[in-house]
Amino acid sequence: MFLKKFIVKNFKNFKNIFTIDFSDVKDYHYSTQCISQGLIKNAIIYGKNNAVGKTNFGLAIADITYHLVDKNGIAKSIINYCNADADSDVVSFSYVFQREHDEITYKYSKKTAKELVLEELWLNDRLVFSFDYSKQAGDFSHLKEYQLDTLNWEFRDSGLSVLRYMANNLPFDGKNPVKEVMKFVSGMLWFRSLGNNNEFVGFSTVTESMADYIIKNGFVHEFEEFLNTYGVHEQICAASQADGKKSLFFKHTRLLPFFEASNGTCALLTFFYWYKQAEHISFLFIDEFDAFYHYELAEKIVKLLEEKFPIQTILTSHNTGLLSNRIMRPDCYFLLLPDKIISLANATDRELREGYNLENLMKHGEFDE
Repeated sequence: MFLKKFIVKNFKNFKNIFTIDFSDVKDYHYSTQCISQGLIKNAIIYGKNNAVGKTNFGLAIADITYHLVDKNGIAKSIINYCNADADSDVVSFSYVFQREHDEITYKYSKKTAKELVLEELWLNDRLVFSFDYSKQAGDFSHLKEYQLDTLNWEFRDSGLSVLRYMANNLPFDGKNPVKEVMKFVSGMLWFRSLGNNNEFVGFSTVTESMADYIIKNGFVHEFEEFLNTYGVHEQICAASQADGKKSLFFKHTRLLPFFEASNGTCALLTFFYWYKQAEHISFLFIDEFDAFYHYELAEKIVKLLEEKFPIQTILTSHNTGLLSNRIMRPDCYFLLLPDKIISLANATDRELREGYNLENLMKHGEFDE
């Protein structure tokens, strides 16, 4: 299952409706590895400045994890939740998922990260259920069509998501739209690595350190090979610290603690940590993914995500060196503007051919409004 379309309104700096449509695929015959099942699989989002909201857009997509699954979250998602200039204190979200030939739409609105106001689920434009939390009433007349009509609603907590209650209390196969949405959301991950400051939303509740994970699972040698492949030519080992606890070290005449490494090397540790869990991830959003990468390393990471990750992967970046048709294509590069998010393919009337230099076009204002 892939995310086909996402819409948000009134969340943080997104006062108006912002839509990203992964089904808006153009007829390019190159960089086809970025497209899967007729949808955009790999994308990079650019912004004109640091305050346009690239981080917030990723957090908006990850918002669904706060009320559907018990996963990790960060304070930045929760504080100043609603747009400060909006007339309403209600934030609305809409997710359209594509499952083979079916389209599952999940809509909800909230006042806070966990305080639901309204919730709806649709399958191919047919209502599955809707629920108004202010009235504690909804439309459950279609549940029998989906074998969802055997629940005892008396024991549902009044603030608990209806979708979550159904998924946790009904035995049904994975083809059911409720189960499908829950499975997808459970695997969604937003993360960023800014030096030693690592943050993530969704996917995991694990609190162990990344070094502990690598050592415990026997990945030390593989991690060393990964670093060597991506330009860090060091030997790595696991050794005991003064307190007896094992950690990662660089092997020299004397051992050097790994966490004294550069920000770029620490960022590669974070990437490797999530890379090793990729088979369980359903949707990946990496914020400022190349903040500490050399441009050649950034390109290698993008290629790795395209070739080894079968899931949708969205990156944010300021690195215009990645704007190349040999890496992605114009319908996979997006500009986040104050009033919308738009692909490069839709930001110009020019026919963007394979030989065009997208970076030069960007720098010369081709995609300016």
